[in-house]
Amino acid sequence: MMFSCKKDDYSLNTNIQPVAKLTAPLDNKYIKLQPTTSATVSFEWDQARAEDGSLVLYEVAFDKENGDFSNPVAKYASDGGGVQNKLTLSHKDLNSIAGKAGIASLATGKLKWTVLASKGYNIQKAAESKLIEVERPNGFAEIPTDVYLTGEATEAGAELGNALKMKSTAPGVYEIYTSLKNGKYHFTNRNTGTPTTYSISGTAVKEAGESEQTKGTKVYRIRLDFNNAAANVTEITSIGLWFAPLNKFLFEINYAGHSTWSAKSQPIEFKQESWGRDERYKFRIATVDADGNAGSEWIGSSNADNSRPTSSTPLSFWELRPIANNDQWNYCYKFAAEADNKNCDINLYFYTDKNYTHEVIVK
Repeated sequence: MMFSCKKDDYSLNTNIQPVAKLTAPLDNKYIKLQPTTSATVSFEWDQARAEDGSLVLYEVAFDKENGDFSNPVAKYASDGGGVQNKLTLSHKDLNSIAGKAGIASLATGKLKWTVLASKGYNIQKAAESKLIEVERPNGFAEIPTDVYLTGEATEAGAELGNALKMKSTAPGVYEIYTSLKNGKYHFTNRNTGTPTTYSISGTAVKEAGESEQTKGTKVYRIRLDFNNAAANVTEITSIGLWFAPLNKFLFEINYAGHSTWSAKSQPIEFKQESWGRDERYKFRIATVDADGNAGSEWIGSSNADNSRPTSSTPLSFWELRPIANNDQWNYCYKFAAEADNKNCDINLYFYTDKNYTHEVIVK
């Protein structure tokens, strides 16, 4: 008995016809980018054709206006994991692409785009390319996930590993309560390796560079908004404890370093009223803005009224919240009953890794 074998040929057919026409958006379409919204742009094109009728995958390539796509600034797989002949791209992503293409904040420029169709290792560029004209808003195309403060002027010194992490208060917005002494400082997006750096120029935050403190050691709240490239540096000259029953400040609370304010062994005496003893208090921050104008901000409870705290009171009771006005009574805390006629330590903590809070230690 004799047997014969036949070897089947399963060679892959990778032949495709490239995309012939880009259909949307229209050539030179103008787009005012709004990266903080959910706005999108739809890129669409005719289908490419595989010789064997099988699946074709797509990528959209973006380049500078005079680019040839040999080194595109960005590439994105089409919708459906690269299967659909359409790409839905957010304004946020387009803003990032524009930044990579060298279009500056608040500037208008053009991006060139085309479609790369592929089957296996065979990649074919579309027969045409088109332009879109984009206007970028103020702000950074790439907003850092984290921001750190470092440099010889800071409390942590110039060692990058010791850089002070800033608090994220909203998407793209960071702040820190700290002191600066004479010297240089800057900001980074991480505290290891070779990070991207930022600095303050007037009321703007910009990439690279150094800022310099020349006014001696002072305490500041530094806010950076990368959404609109804005910087706000506010000097904090004092924090006072406001005692509502007496309608006055009892004492100032001094800066103790490391984003902490502290007053030691201060006498607390409730005010006797016909209905009982009143113990309500909150805080005022005295400030000076970048132009030298004095001002004040109030911080207190998230509740308009409170009961005296006990050992079972949740920690959120002591959290510090901004208050819109200087009303004598509303949004006050209450001292615990055992604080009456005792000396107390008052500590305020503006730590960047948790909610701002304070504590009262009865001596």
